Amino acid sequence: MIAIMSDRFIDQFVKLAGPARQMQKGTLLFARGDTVDTMFFVASGRVDLTRYHTNGNSIVLQSASGPSVLAEASLYADTYHCDAYLAEQSAIQHVSKMWFTSLLSGDPQLAGLWARHLAGEVQSARHQCEILSCKTVAERLDAFLVLEDHILPPRGRWKDIADRIGVSREALYRELARRR
Repeated sequence: MIAIMSDRFIDQFVKLAGPARQMQKGTLLFARGDTVDTMFFVASGRVDLTRYHTNGNSIVLQSASGPSVLAEASLYADTYHCDAYLAEQSAIQHVSKMWFTSLLSGDPQLAGLWARHLAGEVQSARHQCEILSCKTVAERLDAFLVLEDHILPPRGRWKDIADRIGVSREALYRELARRR
């Protein structure tokens, strides 16, 4: 059992996972269909969980910026359901799925923090669904900005917004130009 010093699961995961490994942008952390035997934590940087459709289109299902747990639902799956690419240079920590599952089953406090963390991720996923249900680029951008406290990231990260809200970069750039 670990001594709980923080009410945030992420703070505990950092302590459990050990040292972070620096990895380069573009690195594939895992691919759809790979066996889940590891839980990953993004200490710094950003990792995108991406699903590719048969028509070649893709959608970012999670954009995990440090500090955050990556692909939490994978703890309860046999294989990954998407690909995880490093969107920028990142520091990654990891623990064995088997060890982590055992730890959760033996520590009710940690399990409670995990449940609270997962509930927050469900809320984020629902907000993402809300964004994607919007019909126009303008509506999707507005919904995204509500989540981000109406703060637009720096210009070099606008393409990431396009991926997250499910529109082409060109459509997003036109909408941003229209708002100037």
